[in-house]
Amino acid sequence: MDVDGEVLVVSQFTLWASYKKGNRPSYLRAGSHEVTIPLYERFCSVLSDNLAGKVQTGEFGADMKVELLNDGPVTICMDTKNKE
Repeated sequence: MDVDGEVLVVSQFTLWASYKKGNRPSYLRAGSHEVTIPLYERFCSVLSDNLAGKVQTGEFGADMKVELLNDGPVTICMDTKNKE
């Protein structure tokens, strides 16, 4: 709000992936659609209410191609040799 910016909200359940039992990620602990879709929609609604409609969304659960310039403070390294 300080910079009068806009927001793009894209659902990404793959953030909840576990790779402890091999190199292929498991999403068994990710939330069901019955839980996550209403949460996603509510989050987008609250953002839109507070940012005067400057919110765009992706399509929940769709296979989308998103281009990103990573300019943030977080990088997650996945070391497949040390899964502890």
